[in-house]
Amino acid sequence: MSVNRIMGIETEYGVVRRGDVYANPMLMSSQIVLGYRDAFASGRRARWDYLDENPLRDARGFELQRASAHPSLLTDDPSRPAPSGDSDEANAGHIAVQEQERPRHAQYEDPGAANVILTNGARLYVDHAHPEYSSPEVTNPIDAVIWDRAGEIIMREGAREASALTESDMVVFKNNVDGKGASYGTHENYLVDREVPFGNIVRALTPFFVTRPVYAGAGRVGIGQRGEIPGFQLSQRADYMEAEVGLETTMRRPIINTRDEPHADRDRWRRLHVIIGDANLFEFPTYLKMGATACVLWLIEQWGDELEIPQPIASLELRDPVASVEAVSRDLTLSAQLPLVGGKTASAVEIQRTYIAAIRDERSRLRLHDHATERLLADWESVLDDLVRDRASAADRVEWAAKLQLLERMRERDALAWDNARLAAFDIQWADVRPGRGIAAKLRAAGATRDLVTPEQIAAAVTAAPTDTRAYFRGGLLEKFPSQVVGASWDTVILDVPGSETLSRIPMPDPARGTREHVGAILDQAGDVAELIAALAR
Repeated sequence: MSVNRIMGIETEYGVVRRGDVYANPMLMSSQIVLGYRDAFASGRRARWDYLDENPLRDARGFELQRASAHPSLLTDDPSRPAPSGDSDEANAGHIAVQEQERPRHAQYEDPGAANVILTNGARLYVDHAHPEYSSPEVTNPIDAVIWDRAGEIIMREGAREASALTESDMVVFKNNVDGKGASYGTHENYLVDREVPFGNIVRALTPFFVTRPVYAGAGRVGIGQRGEIPGFQLSQRADYMEAEVGLETTMRRPIINTRDEPHADRDRWRRLHVIIGDANLFEFPTYLKMGATACVLWLIEQWGDELEIPQPIASLELRDPVASVEAVSRDLTLSAQLPLVGGKTASAVEIQRTYIAAIRDERSRLRLHDHATERLLADWESVLDDLVRDRASAADRVEWAAKLQLLERMRERDALAWDNARLAAFDIQWADVRPGRGIAAKLRAAGATRDLVTPEQIAAAVTAAPTDTRAYFRGGLLEKFPSQVVGASWDTVILDVPGSETLSRIPMPDPARGTREHVGAILDQAGDVAELIAALAR
């Protein structure tokens, strides 16, 4: 299999209070998160477990000193130094239970750090003055679409509850720019074999990420970080990418992020943290970018620990990757030639086709055949063909193409220049997640988008976790024993067993364990958490 792997999406949403340009975004974000918690998860007050987190470890083999780190990097508990993240205690093959000392005093709950762990395995919290939805771990790109779309409903309902509570009108937007110079992220995460040299990941993925916006871009009115140049471009994140490789996520943003925080057994895996992508309202680009990235990672893993990248991928090395990000995003014809290190040039579409061919060749060599991967490769190739042949024919699958098509109609009908404020307002309204308000949502309702999942699947994913990852165990515990789950993270759950002198901490270093097949019967049969822990120990 090459399209399947552990993956997930984190999305920071834009938030405004209509009629109040001075509204505090951090306060609004907290109100949205707590509004959702109080309305739909009032009995679930589990804290986020920061014990194993270390956002300062770099995949290049060092750890940034906390005193030298920009505050935006300190995503662990701000009340104490970044922990070591050691995982010697964790056993990747079993679910073990460890004793943890109870806090001696009630822990202060900072309203500015609002956090909710959901029964669908996701995390809803405040990150850098934005409400963020981090999806549960899934194993394939279709499920990535389902639980990402579920996040839109959760965020929308949180904003509705916060609006009612504050007697105001809060609106959330699934986009990446505010039109005033700020950008907020949509981060993808992929579990990767730790034995793969990180240098191979950098060299092989850089041309792929630089050119991926041709089918994964959400489109943006305005060029430059503040939109100071009139025009339209493919990607909302392009103007904010300023480095090739680095640890930062909110300044000097890199094409390849080096955060080495696997949220899993670090001896076996690393987590590739991708910050270059756009937030997509269309389902097809989410499916395609997640599936295509998974396939490229599979190809890289086939090279093992060899330090030399084979052809034809080696020939794709870009002479100036950062400049090429900008060039791809601003090239509406998809014909711009990007300079390569060897002296040749190639267009973004040609580079993407090279990846498809290399993956197919490797799969043929290994005699691999599976429907999900073959479908992904066919969809990937088809959308590239349609974009080159007739951009309008791809507008049902490519978000930037659909957005541009409608904008061009507005410009032609009303003789509007690209610096007209109505076009900028259209761009913002595109990402409004309120029912009947967002333009992308209206296109879906009109049948103008090629959707891949059903409304019923999305609605179910609002409360139910994926059954084939550890998210099932996390979500199941929150559903069945909400008052006994006192803390959790991606790779731990902390339970309060009545009568016990200590808390019970359950490490989950293997994302493929804790599935319904693995623990479903134990969860179903346990009458209380004491019975659950006893069953896990057997």
